[in-house]
Amino acid sequence: MSAATAQKAPPRGISAEGLRKSYGDKRVLDGIDLHVQAGTIFALLGPNGAGKTTTVQILSTLVSADGGEATVEGHSLRRGADAIRARIGVTGQFAAVDGLLTAEENMLLMADLHHLDRAEGRRRTADLLRQFELTEVAGTMASTFSGGMGRKLDLAMTLVGNPSLIFLDEPTTGLDPRSRRTMWHLIQQLTAQGVTIFLTTQYLEEADRLADRIAVLDQGRIVAEGTADELKRRIPGGHIRLRFSDVPGLDAAARRLGLGPGARDEERLTLQIPSDGGIPALRSVLDLLESAGVEADALTVHTPDLDDVFLALTGDGSRHQASTVPGPADTAQEARR
Repeated sequence: MSAATAQKAPPRGISAEGLRKSYGDKRVLDGIDLHVQAGTIFALLGPNGAGKTTTVQILSTLVSADGGEATVEGHSLRRGADAIRARIGVTGQFAAVDGLLTAEENMLLMADLHHLDRAEGRRRTADLLRQFELTEVAGTMASTFSGGMGRKLDLAMTLVGNPSLIFLDEPTTGLDPRSRRTMWHLIQQLTAQGVTIFLTTQYLEEADRLADRIAVLDQGRIVAEGTADELKRRIPGGHIRLRFSDVPGLDAAARRLGLGPGARDEERLTLQIPSDGGIPALRSVLDLLESAGVEADALTVHTPDLDDVFLALTGDGSRHQASTVPGPADTAQEARR
């Protein structure tokens, strides 16, 4: 390939513009644009039925779009589907593992499907079983595996063909927290090796933890895109909450901070102050309390998280069906004095 040809070749990763898809009268994708840089983790969030799986199916050549253009790993969806399939892997929320075969047999079957010769297939299988810590159960029937082990085997099978881009469609759905974190570690290892990851998930903490960039899909349209921090900054609601031991302290603090009735909760003896939660804002509040001779029993800082982003961007809570992993909703610090 000449230098001029190489310069004109589309870049690796994913570039999609105006993708549309309908099933009958239902428009599932309504002209979405996506750009995923090679070697990064891109997360697509959205409520159930938003079009996440359809997006994966189109970009992985499983179904055709009704309109729009896209390139995947430098090849056009319309003209280079075979070349795309040779470079990608797809893992869904339900493991594509044959329970009647052992872990090793499942891997060797994938090697045959990728037309690897026998020696290369066995070498690749052994390497991946070792990488995924499945060597000890290589001869065990897959039907006996736990959900986490089955999902690890499924991902290992996806890697037999040495893909440069992997679509992970809700890969940790139904896994316990320990198995989910194991999958996160494996995904991060793949990216460190230069693999591009396109992730759809209903677990907001998962996207926050893993993704370099996040897009929010709602009713077939991309309603926001950016890093996790960029998305969080778009949502108002950050605040400092102060708790006091008695009403006089609450009143004195409210006067000094210039807060109206809407900021106070007399039953809980708390004040809520709009804030970005930064150190300058905290210092300013504490200085004002000190100048008024008032001490707070506790101080809590809340900044918007991806739950807040999701709810704000995808409509009211009645349509919010995304799951969240148990964890702290607030970034909280107790400053007891």
